Amino acid sequence: MNLNAPTRIVFFISVIIAVLSLISFFGALAFIPVAAYWILAIAYLVLVAGCVLKNI
Repeated sequence: MNLNAPTRIVFFISVIIAVLSLISFFGALAFIPVAAYWILAIAYLVLVAGCVLKNI
């Protein structure tokens, strides 16, 4: 399996989702019913997809 560097947009999307997870963890985003852990897991999966899939 060849790994590729993620594009800048995929990296920044995963960072934004991870920051939303931290904000949700501290309770500032109470309207999001999903636990902060799952939001962070989504950010990680986006980053992994950017590394594994080519030209994403």
